[in-house]
Amino acid sequence: MTQKVAAFDRRELAGPFDIVGDVHGCCDELEELLALLGYEVEWSGCDVSVTPPVGRTLVFVGDLVDRGPRSPDVLRIAMAMAAAGTALCVEGNHDNKFARWLSGANVKPAHGLQASIDQMAGEDPAFRAQVRMYVGSLPPYLWLQGGALVVAHAGLKQDMIGKAGGKVRSFALYGETTGETDGFGSPVRLNWALAHSGETAIVYGHVAAPEVQAVNNTWCIDTGCCFGGRLTALRWPERELVSLPARKVWFEGARPLADRMR
Repeated sequence: MTQKVAAFDRRELAGPFDIVGDVHGCCDELEELLALLGYEVEWSGCDVSVTPPVGRTLVFVGDLVDRGPRSPDVLRIAMAMAAAGTALCVEGNHDNKFARWLSGANVKPAHGLQASIDQMAGEDPAFRAQVRMYVGSLPPYLWLQGGALVVAHAGLKQDMIGKAGGKVRSFALYGETTGETDGFGSPVRLNWALAHSGETAIVYGHVAAPEVQAVNNTWCIDTGCCFGGRLTALRWPERELVSLPARKVWFEGARPLADRMR
């Protein structure tokens, strides 16, 4: 009997990759960033096609939705590229909560979810069903390039790589916290990257900061586009950062972006 390969195990994919940080509905900035990276985006009504540079694959670190003004269009781009085999994506905590709302779960429309709810109000049931199926199919992390690269929304500890289960998935989506909250009401996070010593590079997002945080062969590339920061991509294996400023502050967080340096 052939053993089923876990959805996160894509070690056969060697890249090169363009890894994009948390988009959070900021589709204007995403389209600009894709153009900088050499991708051609063409819209025909609500349909979109994206032509990548030859041989390159886009990878989203999750949190496609919420806060920004065009979450449905971000989803359209990600879904169209996934169908064409030119993009991958891991599940973010905002994507997970949005999918639960689409499925009828009683979730609080906080932390920017209300923006996605309002934007989906004008979408037809078929699109909503496609989004629910797509987000439900996203793996908690991706293991790439023969095992040399991991992409996870909130990161991943070295001893979790290659494993599945609730604990691994929870860490990949939410990271690690102390159980306490700070003065802004946000969870106090443990910086797992400080203890990372493995050869596998880990690229992630989730915790916005004004600049990319590169620590111990890990890269946090969430530079807070929705908060008026920047949208950033990491070219791999070149390790080249490509970034552009947000058009405006789309969402006022309780904690200013300038105070988010860890």
